[in-house]
Amino acid sequence: MAFFRDVKGKSARDRITFARWYDTVKRITRNTKRMKTKFLAKDCKIRESEREYILKRLSEIEDLFEEQSLFEVEVAMDKKNFFRVEVNVSDARDLIRAEETTKSVEASIDLVIDKLRTQAVKGKDKRRDLKERGARSIKKKLVIDGSARF
Repeated sequence: MAFFRDVKGKSARDRITFARWYDTVKRITRNTKRMKTKFLAKDCKIRESEREYILKRLSEIEDLFEEQSLFEVEVAMDKKNFFRVEVNVSDARDLIRAEETTKSVEASIDLVIDKLRTQAVKGKDKRRDLKERGARSIKKKLVIDGSARF
């Protein structure tokens, strides 16, 4: 801990004040997440347990998206008491959307997360393949021997 080396020669009160400040900073940085999340409830209320479950499931796929991604979660209940969960993820590059309707919010979010994961991986693979193809075509143009194969 580089911070505590600077405090060692100080008085006990300064060390306690610094320790409280350091704990507060650790707590703040631990609780901040990369993803920004918006919740919207239509014709129903999202319970705290459901909100925590949704955040837990979204955190599983947050690594597939850029740091400044915005996750918009919409939960709606229809007349037959089915829950419709829609999640929009917007990055700098594109917008990914998935929607599912089931009898519970948890089941809907599970299915939506699977769809989002599939779409995100497919998009990353597509971008990587296009990059590789572009590099390959440049390499072909730079080759001295025209009969060489790549």
